Amino acid sequence: MGADEERDGVALTNLDQPLFAGAGARKRDLVDYLDAMCERFVAELRDRPLSVVRVLRGQGPFMQKNVPRYAPSWVRTVELWSESSQRQVAYALCNDRRTLLWFANQRAVEYHPTLHRVGEEEHPTHLVLDIDPPGDDGFAAAVRAAHLVRETLTGAGLSGVVKTSGAKGVHVFVPVVPQATAEEVAAATRALAARAERLDPALVTTAFLREDRGGRVFLDATRAGGATVIAAYSPRVRPGVPVSFPVAWDDLASVSPDQFTIDNVPRLLGTRDPWAESMPAPQPLSAGLIEEGRAIPIPRVQAMHEGKRRARARRQA
Repeated sequence: MGADEERDGVALTNLDQPLFAGAGARKRDLVDYLDAMCERFVAELRDRPLSVVRVLRGQGPFMQKNVPRYAPSWVRTVELWSESSQRQVAYALCNDRRTLLWFANQRAVEYHPTLHRVGEEEHPTHLVLDIDPPGDDGFAAAVRAAHLVRETLTGAGLSGVVKTSGAKGVHVFVPVVPQATAEEVAAATRALAARAERLDPALVTTAFLREDRGGRVFLDATRAGGATVIAAYSPRVRPGVPVSFPVAWDDLASVSPDQFTIDNVPRLLGTRDPWAESMPAPQPLSAGLIEEGRAIPIPRVQAMHEGKRRARARRQA
């Protein structure tokens, strides 16, 4: 079957097929969106090992980390150890328009880069708090939680920017100086989440186990090390194909995460890049904040041990 059209040497096929069930969009709409946003979007992805969520016809969405063997030779890759997969993985580096168009033709809808650049695995560029409300209708609670995080950042002498996740929550990003290590950033993230939780424990929680959250907003402090976060401007596999979109702090309470889509975001932005424009300069993390975080157990490890303990208790009961 021949290509519908070609852009930058990439053959694009089946452009008029539905993107996925409930998308309300065609594959062409995804390609056109990513092409229109290419310069701004590639700036977010450049030199960062990339995982994508693809949706093939007749299949559910799936996360792809390893670049398939049939990928063109010009798709740059880097091999890294994946803790979740327990093996070496060849991650793509989406550094140019041609690679982005190839991913679009592969029906890659979501783009999840690492917080570090290739060759700098021990030095993330950002500290991130992922604010996750308990239900799909909890965005207002996520906004209140985000402002708690902002208050906590201000108290620590830090400033950050916020974006919708494109799903139900929000992400707060704090750029950090290159000297900060992954361990230090992880510790500082735990400390900030704990401080925000103390401000309003009825609204937010740092409990990693879902059963312990009690309907509260989860402050996920685990986006450090080799973790990924949905990129600014990335589409999501959700009805209407919403986009993870930067929002000014003062406007956060007046938006809805589903109002920013692949259909309207290029028109809303024009030539602007509010994510880059609003990003503060990299900031140092205080020794006190890091030491405070080091005294807090690592959530995933603590949850694993607690889960095993509860499983033993259930078996004994």
